Amino acid sequence: MDLILAGLRALQDYIALHVLTCLVPAFLLAGAMVTFVSRETILRYLGTQARKTTAFLLAAASSFFVAACSCTVIPVASGLYYGGAGIGPAFIVLWVAPAANVLALIYTGAILGAEMMVARIVSALLMAFVVGAVMLTVFHQDEETRQVPLPGTVDRSIVTSHGSAVLLILLVITLLAPNYLIQEGPYRHKIYVWATATLVTALYAWRVKTRAEIVAWLKESWWFVRIIFPLLLGGVFVVGIVGDLLPEHWIQHWLGGNGLLPSFLATLIGAVTYFATMTEAPFVDTLMKLGMGKGPALALLLTGPGLSLPNWLAVARVFGPRKAAVYVATIVVLGTLAGWTSGQYYFSR
Repeated sequence: MDLILAGLRALQDYIALHVLTCLVPAFLLAGAMVTFVSRETILRYLGTQARKTTAFLLAAASSFFVAACSCTVIPVASGLYYGGAGIGPAFIVLWVAPAANVLALIYTGAILGAEMMVARIVSALLMAFVVGAVMLTVFHQDEETRQVPLPGTVDRSIVTSHGSAVLLILLVITLLAPNYLIQEGPYRHKIYVWATATLVTALYAWRVKTRAEIVAWLKESWWFVRIIFPLLLGGVFVVGIVGDLLPEHWIQHWLGGNGLLPSFLATLIGAVTYFATMTEAPFVDTLMKLGMGKGPALALLLTGPGLSLPNWLAVARVFGPRKAAVYVATIVVLGTLAGWTSGQYYFSR
């Protein structure tokens, strides 16, 4: 019964603190990208035939400004993927946005210092390009079946017609503003910001979009909700139970030092446990005060917000079990290496 209550408490906290201000705007943004962004534009810059270096850089750079957790980012990444983006850029967004967004980086620097913040930036970027390359290499045959001839020119009016560009910007603001503007104080303040931004976005959409376009947009958004949301809830419930089972003395004993095993164990803990964006820094700070090494701390900072059990389930549902398995395994290996390498050579200076 205690374990069930732990799972229900985790579920209660997740629904209370993340659904309105994180998931709702993320689902609406994903639906809008599929509905309103021209497929030709996505194909040109992020598609399967786009120049890989440019596509990877663009995906990584833009992800720094998306303050999203491992669950919130799934609709955004899948919206890009099903809109025509290549698997490499889509999974780079899936990784970088929760693992190294600007908000989380600033918070990391404030709590854990500039040294840890720099290590997190460099590690997340290097891991992003490896993740993109691995996914592209392993699933190159799948990508060939998705290839669409690259358009010679892009009709930019398609992107901005009927206020689509402004609407997308408003949706991004609705997603980011609660976390960027309200970093302290009661959670209801975030709700006020979200509600205001949502009202402005809804009024603008009603003004510039036809009824048929709005219905199409909501249908696409509902598809993401129906596919992803139930798995997120189930995953959060399981994570709550796992968190209650994990003894504190075990963490103190096994995560000390900068060896390969502590970094691997920290990566596994981060890969399963759900962390809302910015919550990983104070959690890691607490563990470091209990004796956790800096290398394992970095591994947990990367994989904690970047992966989670709900994330595994939702990624498998949206992208397929094989892609989810390769992605998770790649992140676990890279997170372990990042923590171990940093502990041996960067933090030991």
